[in-house]
Amino acid sequence: MGDWYVLAHIPASVERDAYNAVESYRLDDDGSIDTTYVFNVGAFDGPRKELNPRGIVHDPETNADWRMQFVWPFRAEYLIAYVDDDYTQTIIARTKRDMAWIMARTPTIDDAALAALIDRLVALGYDREQIRLVPQST
Repeated sequence: MGDWYVLAHIPASVERDAYNAVESYRLDDDGSIDTTYVFNVGAFDGPRKELNPRGIVHDPETNADWRMQFVWPFRAEYLIAYVDDDYTQTIIARTKRDMAWIMARTPTIDDAALAALIDRLVALGYDREQIRLVPQST
């Protein structure tokens, strides 16, 4: 739970030109995840966009297979494909390989760590050419 900065992604159409993207999670009493995804559109000072999907843990045995519900009754697959040992970096994936997100607890990480996460995403079957770095102001 908490805040995760989106450092790179294969974006959904709504976030193709995102800057300063941050996804925040809060576990609700019913076990669902209150999610807020905010970013600026087109520039660091661009208009702010906010999305509020509801996260649902699809596989409680692993807690790594979620569904995100933007519009009822549709739920999109959201797979936690990687989390580092310190719980500071993560990769969110989909079996369709159509979207993915590389996130960290801080708005920047060192270049080698980001390159390693991108390599890990490519090893999961994603096209390196589709990965977009998300500008984050520091």
